[in-house]
Amino acid sequence: MSIDADTDPRRAPAIVHHILVVDDEADTALFLKSLLEKQGYNVTLAKDGGQAHSMFVMKKPDFVILDMMLPGETGFEVCERLKTLERNVPILALTAIDMDDARNLARRVGVDNYMTKPFDPDELLMQIKQTAEVVWLKSHASTEESVDDKPVRFACRCGKRFKVAQQHRGKTLTCPNCGEPVLVPRHN
Repeated sequence: MSIDADTDPRRAPAIVHHILVVDDEADTALFLKSLLEKQGYNVTLAKDGGQAHSMFVMKKPDFVILDMMLPGETGFEVCERLKTLERNVPILALTAIDMDDARNLARRVGVDNYMTKPFDPDELLMQIKQTAEVVWLKSHASTEESVDDKPVRFACRCGKRFKVAQQHRGKTLTCPNCGEPVLVPRHN
């Protein structure tokens, strides 16, 4: 029998073990904790931004489910603060606010996915997996892009060494030492 990412979540590229749930409604928070623990997740609860920040710093979660309406500071502010600590931890907004302006603001402050209450538990579980994978892929794509930002290094036949930006690949430069044209290599 073959095991793949659909049947064994530990085989998925984005692994989620610990979820931080930030919601001031005790009934919703306890329902989410029960639902997620039945799926094998370790769940920590926070009822406001201060607790969320403390829990995030003490034991960095793999995923955050965040209500946008919280006492004190809003979920938008909490998200922005958490993303400054660790931008690659996925944050799913789970809120009663169903407005385009709220969705746009959430996206701007770093929310990775947005769901409204009431919600379908199966849909939530699917969105956790999908959101985690999208964030994982983005974080690894940016790592690959940063490797591509490295300068291109090569030398002319006369021995003069060059270091140029990636955008110059395939272009011809004139060597200042010998005056010969030098082709910037397309691949290192």
